[in-house]
Amino acid sequence: MMKYLSLGVLVLQTTSLVLTMRYSRTLKDDGPRYLASSAVVSTEVIKILVCTVLVYIENNFSAQAMKQLLKEEFVSRPRETLKLAIPALIYTLQNNLLYVALSNLDAATYQVTYQLKILTTALFSVSMLGRRLGFYQWFSLLVLMAGVILVQWPTVSEGDSEQKVLSASAQFVGVMAVLIACLSSGFAGVYFEKILKETKQSVWVRNIQLGLFGFAFASLGMLGYDGRRVAEFGMFQGYNWIACTVVLLQALGGLVIAVVIKYADNILKGFATSLSIIMSMLISYFLLEDFHPSGVFFSGATLVLAATFMYGYEHKPANGDAVKV
Repeated sequence: MMKYLSLGVLVLQTTSLVLTMRYSRTLKDDGPRYLASSAVVSTEVIKILVCTVLVYIENNFSAQAMKQLLKEEFVSRPRETLKLAIPALIYTLQNNLLYVALSNLDAATYQVTYQLKILTTALFSVSMLGRRLGFYQWFSLLVLMAGVILVQWPTVSEGDSEQKVLSASAQFVGVMAVLIACLSSGFAGVYFEKILKETKQSVWVRNIQLGLFGFAFASLGMLGYDGRRVAEFGMFQGYNWIACTVVLLQALGGLVIAVVIKYADNILKGFATSLSIIMSMLISYFLLEDFHPSGVFFSGATLVLAATFMYGYEHKPANGDAVKV
């Protein structure tokens, strides 16, 4: 029951985050729009608070034990703490890029293209962790690349207007943002996993350390990129219930993933991802009305969904020894 409940929550969280973020970045409202850099800062703060509560629970609700643990991790092992500055910086860049992507791409195209993070994660896992991928995994990565290429394949029609040219320019910006985010996601995820495997500390303690660095980098980015607007209208300018929902969904996303990894397997996780993509397509087409798919897009999306399933399929050789993934 917990397995399917966690997968259901993952589908709901992933779909809701993408759609609400897209809606929040395209909604025309009076006054200034909320700053993406500010949302990233707010997300890190919530992550830190939630992980602190979870560490408190892990230590049997003992404030003294939690204080001693955090002091030991932050003060006694500064080198281990500083290692997390690298993934924190990359995650901060990635989170800002996702806002750029969804400001220029519809939710369905974003969802399908963002699955390239499977490819980048796999390649970094092989090079950094020494993992071995089986035939099904390598073949699924080729299918995945083919599917994403088809999704991004331009559709030419007669009499392209200036608006269509501008739309193509915006889509290029969005796609580049997604591609860089996929690359950063793959490296940061594998690097963070390597750190977790080298230490026996709680994942929530590591997430607090990661969040503190992320908060610092995100704050510097906000002041450097949007400092003038923050000084003029404040950090929380343009915040409404939609913007707050986006921040909460993004902050809780990592916790949901952790629960899914604990209770579910790769195949069911791939099923959840595929279902989320399909839901995003339907809602984008019928409700947001910013998605007009072509036959080529559907062909590419089908390949991406198939690749997601194949990558999670662990084929066992005839001798019974499982392929290491």
